[in-house]
Amino acid sequence: MTTTCKRSFTTFCAFIFMLSIIVACQSSNQGQQNSPATARLQIVTTLFTLYDFARTIGADRADVTLLLPPGVEAHSFEPRPEDAIKTLKAGLFVYTSKQMEPWAEKFVSGLGARNLTVVDASRGVTLQPASQHQHEDVREKPREHNHAKLPDKHGHDHHHNHGHKQAMDPHIWLDPENAGIMVDNIASAMAEKDPANAVIYNANAAALKQKLAQLDDDYQKGLSNCRTRTVMHGGHYAFGYLVRRYNLRYEAAVSVNADAEPTPARMVELVKQVKKSGVQYIFSEEMVSPRLTEAIANEAGVKVLSLHNLHNVSKEEMKAGTDYITMMRRNLEKLQTGLECR
Repeated sequence: MTTTCKRSFTTFCAFIFMLSIIVACQSSNQGQQNSPATARLQIVTTLFTLYDFARTIGADRADVTLLLPPGVEAHSFEPRPEDAIKTLKAGLFVYTSKQMEPWAEKFVSGLGARNLTVVDASRGVTLQPASQHQHEDVREKPREHNHAKLPDKHGHDHHHNHGHKQAMDPHIWLDPENAGIMVDNIASAMAEKDPANAVIYNANAAALKQKLAQLDDDYQKGLSNCRTRTVMHGGHYAFGYLVRRYNLRYEAAVSVNADAEPTPARMVELVKQVKKSGVQYIFSEEMVSPRLTEAIANEAGVKVLSLHNLHNVSKEEMKAGTDYITMMRRNLEKLQTGLECR
């Protein structure tokens, strides 16, 4: 049996095990759905950005749950049996896309929850290629198993179909215009699911979109006059939508695959690019180890600045109540510093 087949078989067994737990709990869950404690619209989201948008739109009329535990890197997340139970209690399940969470559709369909509305937040967004040039000189890192989670489902089908020539970049939320489309999709589903509060949801969504429009305008102005327009990134290709939106150039160490690392040849190439570009900073990525970025920075003699990918937030950030707008403004400040903008 090949490695892929073994992984698929293990995944199938884990999925059946998860469903057996769900079936055992489903009767009690149905009763909880009708209790006063759950009278408000119950929403389950996969990533932090979706969670933040949904809680902003819902305000005090909805309870929003984030499946991704604070501090966990999104690319390594696997849904757990307790996540299935949370989702069974919900009226809405919101995910980014099949490119970002390829496990989502199978996860939800396996629940058999007839009253659950599934929201693909990417509907209406034009997906972009994973990178302008797919780097072939990358190698996949060994996978580390987290025994607190279900066995690995990723295989070669996860990480956004990495390695295929037509792979698409799933990090759509880093473009504020795309974020506005996502807000519309979430608000529309909430209003349809809970028409009694539709006016409130739509009003909150409109207010959020105004903030996104202002954020977009601030980025346009803030990045209009910079000494360099090249964003050098020592991680995976996560900021493609952001740089395209603001007419920047982008060089990442590897393509979209967060489970890949550059070969020595690619590292040497990137160091040469950093030196040739004349940039003073190379960017790392929050929630991802900065080891590669720091190695490139040391070799090239430049400094490191971190950008937030907004997949997830740390426990401290979640406790402090941080939000999408705040973190995107911090990214703007970092970009202005790193690109030496006036």
